[in-house]
Amino acid sequence: MLNTLEHLLEVESEASALVNDAQEEAQKRIRENEERNHAVYEERLREEINKREESLKEEKEKIITQYQESLDEYKNIVSGIKIDEKGFCDLLNNYLKG
Repeated sequence: MLNTLEHLLEVESEASALVNDAQEEAQKRIRENEERNHAVYEERLREEINKREESLKEEKEKIITQYQESLDEYKNIVSGIKIDEKGFCDLLNNYLKG
């Protein structure tokens, strides 16, 4: 009977050691997966940031180009307008007299 109890205690001790080893292995694997997932997340985030920054840069360049084209067009229109200074003066004189 004593041998049986000792044997059962040994089996329980071995089972406890196996459970502890399994828990440690599970924690190790969980930690490794979390680290791997975090690294993948960081890489994807970096890629998305770079993609959006590039898109923003392209849009900014388009806007600057459109602005410059509009400004050049306006300057051409304004520079092409002939000013009738005499007519303007006459108009003002008539307005002020009247």
